[in-house]
Amino acid sequence: MQPRNMSMSGVVDLAAVKAAGEAKAKAEQARAEAARHGGPAAVPPSALVIDVDEAGFERDVLQRSAEVPVVLDFWAEWCEPCKQLGPLLERLAVEYDGRFLLAKIDVDANQMLMQQFGIQGIPAVFAVVAGQALPLFQGAVPEAQIRETLDQLIHVGEERFGLTGLTVDRDAAGSGSERPAAGPYDALLEAAMSALDAGDLAGAVQAYKNVLADDPEHPEAKLGLAQAELLQRVQGMDPQAVRKNAADDPADVEAQIAAADLDLAGGHVQDAFGRLVETVGRTFGDDRNTARLRLLELFEVIGPEDPRVIAARQALARVLF
Repeated sequence: MQPRNMSMSGVVDLAAVKAAGEAKAKAEQARAEAARHGGPAAVPPSALVIDVDEAGFERDVLQRSAEVPVVLDFWAEWCEPCKQLGPLLERLAVEYDGRFLLAKIDVDANQMLMQQFGIQGIPAVFAVVAGQALPLFQGAVPEAQIRETLDQLIHVGEERFGLTGLTVDRDAAGSGSERPAAGPYDALLEAAMSALDAGDLAGAVQAYKNVLADDPEHPEAKLGLAQAELLQRVQGMDPQAVRKNAADDPADVEAQIAAADLDLAGGHVQDAFGRLVETVGRTFGDDRNTARLRLLELFEVIGPEDPRVIAARQALARVLF
């Protein structure tokens, strides 16, 4: 998908003169109240980037937008352009020193928000200023264009709504509050492998989960857990019956998922991925989400850098968006 810039001129239409005046008055009142209490509380640089879900959207985005422009980054784990844009936006949020707040929204976990904002493709970036939403750009836009857009956004926030941003406590950076490095996990990983060799799939799953409980992004444990859980699911399956059920009823999502598990366990990687991509493409609602989530789990079995996974992610994006 080619990046597409979205004009900032829409701000005027989204914020009527009366609404702008009210928002500016509220912001000035909030600053005056804060000044009476010794000024606004400073936030650490780490607080300039937040994860937002549907439950916290009103508190973390709408309410915060009365004091600082909130930039919304709609992303997903499987989206390769998101992996380029996300770190750039995070870096800029810190560099801009509180003049905007970056809120990251995982579309896989927050599909209602995605629908409410009319997201057709990701990455997609919006802003909320004094409760008013506006589109900024879509796709992996060059940094120079992003900076220009952010500068316009900040100017609008200051001039029309009186938003001066957040006060950042630079001394809080590197204060030692960061999570210490986790590990090592040699003993747990060895225990998992021994359990697999002994056919103790439940033991292997638990050993990998023990690692991930302390280090959720540990690559070897993530891969091992995905593989062990796959083996658990196919254990005891009747391959002939599973394949017959899937062939007899293409609309049966659970039958297609079982067949995909069997395909992958048997080394038929592209067949498994293709089956679930097709299932996602012809289903809706909960059925679609169930098939999509299992496909994401199967990606973990093979690994994110495998060309077959990359191709399947692209195919999934096409049927979703």
